Amino acid sequence: MTNNPLLEKSPLPFQLPNWAAIKPEHILPAVEQVLANQRAAWDTIATNPEAPTVANTIDAIEKAGEEADRVLSVAFTLFSSLGTDELNDIEAEIGPKLSEHSNAYSLDKRIYERLLALDVSGEDDETQYWLEKELKAFRLGGIELDGESANRLRAIDSELSSLQIDYVNRATRAMTDATFVTDATALAGLDADKLASFKAEDGTYRIEMANFSNQPIQAELITPATRRNILDTSLSRGFGNHPESDTRQLVLKIATLRAERAELLGYDNHSQVVAAREMAGNSEAIIALLTSVAHKAVDAVERDAEKLRELAAKDPHGAGVEAGDWSFYEEQLRAQLGVEEAKIMPYLELTNVVEKGIFFAAHRLYGLSFEPRPDLAGYVPSMKTWEVKDVDGSTIGLFQADFYRRPGKKGGAWMHSVVTGCEIDGTKPVILNNCNFAEPADGESCLLTWDNVETVFHEFGHALHGLLSTTHYRESAGTNVPRDFVELPSQLNEMWAYHPEVLASYARHHVTGEPMPAELAEALAASKTFGQAFATTEFTKAALLDQAWHRLGTGDIPADVAEFEAAALEEFGVACPLVPPRYRSTYFTHTFGGGYDAGYYSYMWAEVLVADIEQWFHESANGGFTREAGMELRNKLLSRGSSRPPMDSFVDVRGRGPRAEALLERRGL
Repeated sequence: MTNNPLLEKSPLPFQLPNWAAIKPEHILPAVEQVLANQRAAWDTIATNPEAPTVANTIDAIEKAGEEADRVLSVAFTLFSSLGTDELNDIEAEIGPKLSEHSNAYSLDKRIYERLLALDVSGEDDETQYWLEKELKAFRLGGIELDGESANRLRAIDSELSSLQIDYVNRATRAMTDATFVTDATALAGLDADKLASFKAEDGTYRIEMANFSNQPIQAELITPATRRNILDTSLSRGFGNHPESDTRQLVLKIATLRAERAELLGYDNHSQVVAAREMAGNSEAIIALLTSVAHKAVDAVERDAEKLRELAAKDPHGAGVEAGDWSFYEEQLRAQLGVEEAKIMPYLELTNVVEKGIFFAAHRLYGLSFEPRPDLAGYVPSMKTWEVKDVDGSTIGLFQADFYRRPGKKGGAWMHSVVTGCEIDGTKPVILNNCNFAEPADGESCLLTWDNVETVFHEFGHALHGLLSTTHYRESAGTNVPRDFVELPSQLNEMWAYHPEVLASYARHHVTGEPMPAELAEALAASKTFGQAFATTEFTKAALLDQAWHRLGTGDIPADVAEFEAAALEEFGVACPLVPPRYRSTYFTHTFGGGYDAGYYSYMWAEVLVADIEQWFHESANGGFTREAGMELRNKLLSRGSSRPPMDSFVDVRGRGPRAEALLERRGL
């Protein structure tokens, strides 16, 4: 194909992809070409007759990846954010090619031997750590396998790539397939505008599922049967009610292949393989953290349940408290604290949260300013772009945001490095945040729940990690850190949503511009640990399910997904029927879609670090909301990526290692 825009560097500032020029038909030929180019470059490195040096080996490996990184970043942005049938088909075709390509590198003994022969003792810390990480990745990638074992590893990885893509597409489809259809009488409790938003052309009311188990609408519905039916509909996703979104056999096959892969590498199970490359080190440490926190949370759930039962007993529509009722009565408890979503949402308008919330905090802490760039378009008209500038006025990079949901778009929220900023490529970062908020009608405001606000702050924490990166190598930049460290900047950034000065800046009525009343703001701050028993239990149950699947050997794979889930949660002591896991195995895209397999625990592992650094901020003036504190965190941690062991960055800030007790205090447990 001639004139393929993906095979040329973008003419736009900062190499922002020329989204308008890129068509689905450009993706596959561009990917095939850049992978072939990278393979050729690897072969040149491997056959270089000169003795290995940093320049002809490490730098050459990094430079060989620049083109592929650029093209694949664009492709996977479109796969996740648009997700049309055509793009899904292309992604499915590319997956095995990428797996084969990755294995061509990780199983190339010639490159491995050049890296082994390198002497970097006189090099800078980033170069030394780059080599340490790369050699470890080769070992975990199977470099020591020969012949039949190496070929089997390649076959497993190729098959897993295809299965994971199929799983994600089916789980995404399941959110629509599991749409709850009812009439208006069953939806009592919704205001007129929200009720109207669910009305279909045939006169029925259709509620599409969010990606997690408990559905936000349950908190508003008066009728117990409707709440419970909606939850049951959500929990049944992927279990065969709709054959095209049934994921059960995929779960079993993926678990089987990951177990076999681990055994090829000499490990007992996949969890051990994953833990070996993360900060945790081993799966026993992961289980110890999760169960210790989970048991405290389950105890707290039982205490909270008594309060909910008291409310249900006074409810004329009440019928006891089951799992589907929890959020409804919990919202009533929240109201007793003075915090109700209906009261706070008018003060949480999206543009204010972004420009007067996350941008305001980033300016105070890190000296950043954000200039709108309406001339730089996204792949959909509703996207926004800002040029990010430093204290001295120099440009750091671009920030783009795609806030609204659409058919085909993957569920949840995420950050993506469209262009990775690093010294060796001479690039500045282009960072994209994706969310799934309901797009308002023309002239209307996008009002957020408090959970939505925390999501905006969370994802922007990831964005800051990418924007503030100052590493030499691409593989060391920004969020290219262990999974159980990568959530530190994002979770830490959530704290500023509650800070009185930040809240006063963005929490203004979307019509009148009046600030949120002081009593409401104070109640919101006081409610920070409200509901943590439920939230912690649903998270740890999902994380323990992830571990349970990936602690299996090849001879341990069950025949029935539902039975395995129930037995695993019982064994861990977290059955707790009032609180379903945040995700069931059949729609747990974090783990069976790849990316967080045996790694969902990492959010909590990182939160141990977050809680400790929050305490460090609180020990400073103004709760740490100062340029001095922000710049110390920026220089010692956010800018460093994985240019050194991440724990070194933490200790550089905190002056010591982390203390797990801070996590329980942060969650009010």
